[in-house]
Amino acid sequence: MAKPLKKAQQIVEKYDCAPHNLIAIMQEIQAEYNYLSEEALTLVAEMLKVPVSKVYSVATFYENFSLEAKGEHIIKVCAGTACHVRKSEPIYNAIRDELGLTGKKKTSADGLFTLETVACLGACGLAPVMTIDGEVHSKMTPEAALELIRDIRKAKEA
Repeated sequence: MAKPLKKAQQIVEKYDCAPHNLIAIMQEIQAEYNYLSEEALTLVAEMLKVPVSKVYSVATFYENFSLEAKGEHIIKVCAGTACHVRKSEPIYNAIRDELGLTGKKKTSADGLFTLETVACLGACGLAPVMTIDGEVHSKMTPEAALELIRDIRKAKEA
């Protein structure tokens, strides 16, 4: 699933291989690849001439960084108080079942979707809320959420 690392190399070079730019470099690499692969982190460490352990410590310290490959479409279901009270959990569970996710798995087998929960999306008056690729969907139901996912799948097949 990992893309070639040429783009990652170009990103590091863009920052003049300067160790003080580590976080910015990692943010751009994650934006490009949708996660930070072991190979990309090793490349960054080598090019910046810093220990791999330092790069990993930064990657694991900040919650925004992901060491797991994510799907093409990121679904975030709000689990904040307003959304929870208005039944966001059944929405999450329906999506999880639809994507065939079990255990700690967050990404569908086809690599199309990653399902996450977030503490709050800041749209409490529109609860329950979810986002797909940053687009907010309000007053959701399990059925409406599944319809959105199926529409994305159909568009992909077309």
